[in-house]
Amino acid sequence: MPTETEVTTNITFTDFKNEVVNDYKIAVTSRECSLLGRREVLTGKAKFGIFGDGKEVPQLAWAKVFRNGDFRSGYYRDQTLMMAIDQLNIQQFFAGLYAHTSIEADPMSAGRQMGGHFGTHSLDENGAWKNLTEQRNSSADISPTAGQMPRLLGLAQASKIYRHVKGIDTTNFSNKGNEIAWGTIGNASTSEGLFFETINAAGVLQVPMVISIWDDEYGISVHAKHQTTKENISEILKGFQRDEQNKGYEILKVNGWDYSALVETYQKAEKIAREEHVPVMIHVVELTQPQGHSTSGSHERYKSKERLAWETEFDCIAQMRLWMIENNIASEEELDALDKSIKKSVREGKKAAWNAYLKPILQEQYQAVDLISKAAEQSANKAFISKIIKDLKEIDEPCRKDVLSASRKTLRYLVGETSNEKTTLQNWINAYISKVQPEYSSHLYSESNQSVLHTSEVKPTYNNDSELVDARLILRDNFDAIFNTYPEALIFGEDSGNIGDVNQGLEGLQEKYGELRVADAGIREATILGQGIGMAMRGLRPIAEIQYLDYILYALQIMSDDLATLQYRTKGKQKAPLIVRTRGHRLEGIWHSGSQLGAIINLIRGVRVLVPRNMTKAAGFYNTLLETDEPALIIECLNGYRLKEKMPTNIGEFKTPIGVVETIKEGTDITLVSYGSTLRIVEQTAKELLQVGIDAEVIDVQSLLPFDINHDIVKSIEKTNRLMVIDEDVPGGASAYILNEILNTQNAFQYLDSQPKTLAAKAHRPAYGTDGDYFSKPSAEDIFEAVYDVMHEVNPEDYPKLR
Repeated sequence: MPTETEVTTNITFTDFKNEVVNDYKIAVTSRECSLLGRREVLTGKAKFGIFGDGKEVPQLAWAKVFRNGDFRSGYYRDQTLMMAIDQLNIQQFFAGLYAHTSIEADPMSAGRQMGGHFGTHSLDENGAWKNLTEQRNSSADISPTAGQMPRLLGLAQASKIYRHVKGIDTTNFSNKGNEIAWGTIGNASTSEGLFFETINAAGVLQVPMVISIWDDEYGISVHAKHQTTKENISEILKGFQRDEQNKGYEILKVNGWDYSALVETYQKAEKIAREEHVPVMIHVVELTQPQGHSTSGSHERYKSKERLAWETEFDCIAQMRLWMIENNIASEEELDALDKSIKKSVREGKKAAWNAYLKPILQEQYQAVDLISKAAEQSANKAFISKIIKDLKEIDEPCRKDVLSASRKTLRYLVGETSNEKTTLQNWINAYISKVQPEYSSHLYSESNQSVLHTSEVKPTYNNDSELVDARLILRDNFDAIFNTYPEALIFGEDSGNIGDVNQGLEGLQEKYGELRVADAGIREATILGQGIGMAMRGLRPIAEIQYLDYILYALQIMSDDLATLQYRTKGKQKAPLIVRTRGHRLEGIWHSGSQLGAIINLIRGVRVLVPRNMTKAAGFYNTLLETDEPALIIECLNGYRLKEKMPTNIGEFKTPIGVVETIKEGTDITLVSYGSTLRIVEQTAKELLQVGIDAEVIDVQSLLPFDINHDIVKSIEKTNRLMVIDEDVPGGASAYILNEILNTQNAFQYLDSQPKTLAAKAHRPAYGTDGDYFSKPSAEDIFEAVYDVMHEVNPEDYPKLR
């Protein structure tokens, strides 16, 4: 049975047979890994398993058209594709299942993600870009269903930018924009809003994206009739099909067990996407899931006997095997022999992975037993410690928790005793934690020489002719300088393009730099973030604009689960230095209050959060970040665009330091800490406090993540002995975070003579109008009276009660 592969490449039938047999070997190897992987979970060697069985043959067809420079953004069923493109072998598969913390053993995530989450290495050992055009790439997976979709959009858009924007150095990132971004998703997950948002956006943008929908009719136990209108996702998306008058998608449908049809379908999809930059949707139907959703349950509980029988007959590997025999590609005996040899290879790979995982821990167990035993010999509590030693020695397959827990518990029995053996054990425990903890905690932020912690301040400069201007003009001119200096920089968002953003911070820049670099986007915050993540992963420097801080809640899941964890979940092997631009603070009303920072800073650890008090500071942050390789959120003060600021003479060059506070006013009586728009109210109140003899020191936080890396606030408290944190977030929000940093990280409690105070907004969203703001958020009078009350408590005679 000839295929398009034969026709287009003119290979011999022998070559064709060899290719098909090799495909079969990959499919069976993947299936055996799934089957044996499930057993490893059930025996307790692995914690959880979710496998790609039933999806093997479609992924073989996909692999044939997956080229160097292409990117995958998929989900946890794609192991066969990773094997077919030589990015995952048997031993690595099991190393991931066992959570091996070596990036060499488990190159997908060094044990930080459960098996089934795949990624390739975009960065070298120094955190610098590798040449992505010389390898087939996979963006690192996340578990949240459909969470891979927004990033997929950006990965595809990068090809469009590289093809059409001149002046960018594409050496490591693109070959004339010819790369495809390949996505995968389960049929049930197409019910998620992120899927529909991404599908719509890709159709509008016309980017080279191919999305494969693996359809086995179920979402865990829930049938498609409960998931999708008409039980058919491609049927209800027919309106996206392009025609002669309208741009849109090419929508293809193919049976997941039909090897030759799958090859033809994927070749057609590749040609359209790669050459025409048109998005393609491939609905792969009649797939099976032989082991059910995951190791947490059995599909026999919710599938009928008839359905299970059909799945056995139309298993994609079984059907491929029949097709090979019918077309004289291989005999049944040859395939039986091949199956047997593959099973042996998988067992051997599994064993090698387990031994490699266990060997260093057994050595650590031996060391711990030896040290604990020696300490016990010198202890009056030897009998109790002997029980710990016995229990630890009896663990045949220990984990590090067992080793460290036993060692630490031993110290409880050595309290009050002195011996060299005890000291040796203590030192070993401390060294062990120092060595092992980074295996689980490193790379939350960049550890390269482009980290924000390696940046330095460049102050804005002024001359006698520097004029006071609307602060938005400083931003506008600074963005102009950025786009002129960095051809790979671009910005996009709601109203960012034609009108130059709602506050005119981008005025006239679309006309100057074009619609691809200064672009309008639809009302779709999650995929605006996704565009930025994907493009940043391919070497561009995107600035994703979310019109108001309140609207970032639409994109918070993507920021938290994808952007914030990227460096961490790849152990520093991928990065997305995306800048997210937004505006907030002190705008009036429930839905435009823009101060939900307590939630944000605790959900996006891994992203820098910067809160400049004015536009000069904000512009300096953009300049700083473009010299780093880290993602960040910059929140501009919404009520500051029309305030007057001096225009610097070194636009585009001055840099605001990240993680460094600034003392706005020195004082001796109390330290007042704030940020953003509220900082201006604190400044004014500090002047009023002087009138009653209270000399407050005012500190602008500037950066919440990282926070005061030089510990300047504690130096202030050492002088004033009093502290108040003022913030417009809800009580217990950002102010609680700031207080924790000051008290528990900087240990400022030792210098306090008064109770540290926080002054936040009311617990509810702010009411509308000037009075709504006054009665909802800290006012100048609130701040004055709160500070005065502290001083009244200290010295009631000089500061009699106000009210």
